[in-house]
Amino acid sequence: MKTKHNPISIFILDVSNSSAEDMGDKLTVYLDEMVKWITIWTKNHGQVKVKHRAGDEIIFVSNGYSTAYIIAFYVSRFWKYRNHKPYFGLSFGDIDRELDEVDIETWIHPLIKQARYANDLLKQEQNRLPFKFELDQFYLGDRNIPVLYNQFRYEFETLFNTILQLQHTLIKEQTYIQELVCSFYLILQQQKAVGELLGKTAPTISSHFKKGKSEEVLRTFHELINVLNSLQKNSFQGIAGNPMETAERLHDSIRSHLMDNINLLLIN
Repeated sequence: MKTKHNPISIFILDVSNSSAEDMGDKLTVYLDEMVKWITIWTKNHGQVKVKHRAGDEIIFVSNGYSTAYIIAFYVSRFWKYRNHKPYFGLSFGDIDRELDEVDIETWIHPLIKQARYANDLLKQEQNRLPFKFELDQFYLGDRNIPVLYNQFRYEFETLFNTILQLQHTLIKEQTYIQELVCSFYLILQQQKAVGELLGKTAPTISSHFKKGKSEEVLRTFHELINVLNSLQKNSFQGIAGNPMETAERLHDSIRSHLMDNINLLLIN
């Protein structure tokens, strides 16, 4: 009997400085809200598991190599508590069952271990990055997959994390208004619309967009997604579904929901 292979991705989210005084209850409520938002974003995305676990952790598992990173990036851009930012341990690969059959509370799998390990590595960093992929330590993959990208997993991990480090450097250098322009452009896709939302002129928005290196930040986001989708497509040739189209539908779903809640994001 032929082994089933389902492409998935995972993140484990933790929150920086979550033990600060008076933040515990606020973060608990906010993480529950974030789980609800992610559930709305992914309601038409296929099989998804997302749960706020004990303390300040969210675990997310979904079909598609790029899904976890897409969700994590949007969450990071519109996170409410600037002094208590989230960080994400990420992994992707394939499993030999349907995701609907999995109980993420009790599931033990190398991909979960990888995401957990990436999260733990971030936790130990003084200058913590928001994202880290871990592809090397635990998961050897399945030699029956047509394209054995996993034999180059160390090289992919190094490239992904180097790009994410450069992306973080650009984001850290953004001023608050440059950060807003970049984030709202991610939703609205037009500088004119961003200007109308923020009450700024077109030249002002253009200046903030350029000085904040928004184009470069968002290019790293989209190119990482393209690579993950390409890996999935080439690893699962002959299987129905186009990961690029699926990812674009997810972007549309997220943007639509965020636009419906734009006033809440402006309060942040």
